[in-house]
Formats: sequence, structure tokens, C-alpha cells
Amino acid sequence: MAKFQINATKTGFNFYLVAGNGQTIATSQTYKTLASCKNGIASVMANASAAVEDQTKEGFETIKNPKYELYADKKGEIRFRLKARNGQVICSSEGYAGGVKAALNGISSVAKNAPEAKVVDPEA
Repeated sequence: MAKFQINATKTGFNFYLVAGNGQTIATSQTYKTLASCKNGIASVMANASAAVEDQTKEGFETIKNPKYELYADKKGEIRFRLKARNGQVICSSEGYAGGVKAALNGISSVAKNAPEAKVVDPEA
């Protein structure tokens, strides 16, 4: 079963969405408080089935938030980020050397796993 692993950092809290096989699917920014980190998790859960805006294609169609943005990073690896309705990035992926197909599989994994993932609290 997938889980959101919350971690305390020097400056706040962040989370990782981890699949049942132990692979990290997506990570968050650092939040100042545990409560705001948990709000970020709730937002990923609520927006996990968002549409994909494929920015790797020339002339791509811009879609409204919430959405996944699929893009190439500076190294040429494909990544995704999930944006909430307000445009804030709520989680992002690692770089996929396997290209667009691998990143789309990552998005599918977030959509499948996030809504039912358990939350592992660092204070538990």
C-alpha cells in the first residue's frame, strides 16, 4: 500500500509519496509547519486525477489548474509537477531518463496511489 511519508527537516516538513514497492513517486516542497504539510498531502489526494499538460510538445495546449505539467529539465530528463487549483506546485517527480512514457507512468502511479495512501506522521 502506498504512503505519504512526512519528514521533519531543519526548516520545517516535507513529504514523499511512496508506492507499495518502496519507490518514491513524488516529493513536496518544504513546509514551515506540520499542519501545512498535511494540507499539501490533502491537496495531492484531492487533485491526483488532474489532466496532463504536456509541455514537451511544441505548441502544447495550456489547461487550467489543477493539472500535471510534463516538462524537460535542464539535463533533458522528463519530469512532472502537480499544481493545485491556485497554481501552487504541490508535488513533483524525479527526472525520468526513460522519457515521456516513464513520466506518464509516474503520473498514473500518483493518480492511482495518492487518494488511498496512508499518512505516516513523524510524530506518530
